[in-house]
Amino acid sequence: MPFKSVLMELVNSVPGANGAIIADWEGEAVDQVGSMDDYDLRLVGAHKGIILGNMRAMLDRIGSDDLQEVVISTRDTRTLVVPITTDYFLVLTGGRSQLLGRARFAARRCVALLKKEIA
Repeated sequence: MPFKSVLMELVNSVPGANGAIIADWEGEAVDQVGSMDDYDLRLVGAHKGIILGNMRAMLDRIGSDDLQEVVISTRDTRTLVVPITTDYFLVLTGGRSQLLGRARFAARRCVALLKKEIA
Protein backbone atom coordinates (compact mmCIF):
# COMPACT_ATOMS: atom_id res chain seq x y z
CA MET A 1 0.00 0.00 0.00
CA PRO A 2 1.57 3.33 -1.03
CA PHE A 3 2.25 5.85 1.73
CA LYS A 4 0.14 8.54 0.08
CA SER A 5 -3.03 6.45 0.20
CA VAL A 6 -2.46 5.60 3.88
CA LEU A 7 -1.93 9.29 4.69
CA MET A 8 -4.98 10.32 2.65
CA GLU A 9 -7.12 7.84 4.55
CA LEU A 10 -5.79 9.29 7.83
CA VAL A 11 -6.52 12.91 6.88
CA ASN A 12 -9.97 12.02 5.55
CA SER A 13 -10.88 10.10 8.71
CA VAL A 14 -10.18 13.00 11.09
CA PRO A 15 -12.53 15.99 10.82
CA GLY A 16 -10.51 19.21 10.96
CA ALA A 17 -7.25 17.59 9.81
CA ASN A 18 -5.23 19.77 7.42
CA GLY A 19 -2.38 17.46 6.54
CA ALA A 20 -0.22 14.47 7.36
CA ILE A 21 3.42 13.82 6.64
CA ILE A 22 5.88 10.99 7.10
CA ALA A 23 9.40 12.23 7.76
CA ASP A 24 12.73 10.63 8.53
CA TRP A 25 14.89 11.18 11.59
CA GLU A 26 16.42 14.29 9.98
CA GLY A 27 12.99 15.83 9.35
CA GLU A 28 13.08 15.21 5.61
CA ALA A 29 9.68 14.48 4.08
CA VAL A 30 9.11 10.95 2.77
CA ASP A 31 5.51 11.56 1.68
CA GLN A 32 2.70 13.95 2.54
CA VAL A 33 -0.91 14.83 1.81
CA GLY A 34 -3.27 17.58 2.82
CA SER A 35 -4.92 20.85 2.04
CA MET A 36 -1.95 22.82 3.40
CA ASP A 37 0.72 24.27 1.15
CA ASP A 38 3.34 21.55 0.49
CA TYR A 39 6.20 23.72 1.74
CA ASP A 40 4.33 24.63 4.94
CA LEU A 41 3.54 20.99 5.63
CA ARG A 42 7.19 19.98 5.12
CA LEU A 43 8.19 22.81 7.48
CA VAL A 44 5.73 21.58 10.13
CA GLY A 45 7.12 18.06 9.74
CA ALA A 46 10.73 19.20 10.10
CA HIS A 47 10.04 21.32 13.17
CA LYS A 48 8.01 18.60 14.87
CA GLY A 49 10.87 16.20 14.16
CA ILE A 50 13.19 18.47 16.15
CA ILE A 51 10.73 18.43 19.05
CA LEU A 52 10.42 14.63 18.83
CA GLY A 53 14.20 14.23 18.81
CA ASN A 54 14.60 16.48 21.84
CA MET A 55 11.86 14.65 23.74
CA ARG A 56 13.42 11.27 22.95
CA ALA A 57 16.85 12.48 24.11
CA MET A 58 15.43 13.83 27.36
CA LEU A 59 13.56 10.59 28.08
CA ASP A 60 16.67 8.57 27.28
CA ARG A 61 18.71 10.65 29.76
CA ILE A 62 16.26 9.95 32.57
CA GLY A 63 15.91 6.28 31.64
CA SER A 64 12.22 6.53 30.82
CA ASP A 65 10.05 4.44 28.55
CA ASP A 66 9.83 4.87 24.76
CA LEU A 67 7.95 7.95 23.61
CA GLN A 68 4.55 6.98 22.17
CA GLU A 69 3.20 10.33 20.93
CA VAL A 70 3.44 14.08 21.36
CA VAL A 71 0.44 16.41 21.18
CA ILE A 72 1.19 20.07 20.51
CA SER A 73 -1.68 22.50 20.91
CA THR A 74 -1.62 26.19 20.08
CA ARG A 75 -4.38 28.76 19.99
CA ASP A 76 -5.36 27.77 16.45
CA THR A 77 -3.88 24.31 15.80
CA ARG A 78 -3.43 20.86 17.21
CA THR A 79 -0.61 18.63 15.98
CA LEU A 80 0.03 14.99 16.76
CA VAL A 81 3.52 13.52 16.36
CA VAL A 82 3.82 9.73 16.46
CA PRO A 83 7.02 7.71 16.01
CA ILE A 84 6.71 4.96 13.40
CA THR A 85 10.18 3.49 13.94
CA THR A 86 13.34 4.98 15.40
CA ASP A 87 14.05 6.46 11.95
CA TYR A 88 10.59 7.65 10.84
CA PHE A 89 7.67 9.54 12.33
CA LEU A 90 4.17 10.68 11.42
CA VAL A 91 2.79 14.18 11.89
CA LEU A 92 -0.94 14.91 11.70
CA THR A 93 -1.91 18.55 11.91
CA GLY A 94 -5.22 20.33 11.95
CA GLY A 95 -7.32 23.02 13.50
CA ARG A 96 -8.26 23.16 17.16
CA SER A 97 -11.62 21.66 16.19
CA GLN A 98 -9.80 18.44 15.26
CA LEU A 99 -11.07 15.74 17.59
CA LEU A 100 -8.05 14.61 19.57
CA GLY A 101 -9.41 11.17 20.48
CA ARG A 102 -10.30 10.38 16.89
CA ALA A 103 -6.97 11.78 15.68
CA ARG A 104 -5.01 9.61 18.14
CA PHE A 105 -6.97 6.47 17.21
CA ALA A 106 -6.61 7.10 13.47
CA ALA A 107 -2.91 7.96 13.79
CA ARG A 108 -2.18 4.75 15.71
CA ARG A 109 -3.98 2.76 13.00
CA CYS A 110 -2.00 4.59 10.33
CA VAL A 111 1.30 3.94 12.13
CA ALA A 112 0.49 0.20 12.34
CA LEU A 113 -0.02 0.13 8.55
CA LEU A 114 3.12 2.17 7.91
CA LYS A 115 5.23 -0.11 10.11
CA LYS A 116 4.28 -3.01 7.84
CA GLU A 117 5.26 -1.00 4.75
CA ILE A 118 8.55 0.26 6.16
CA ALA A 119 9.70 -3.03 7.69
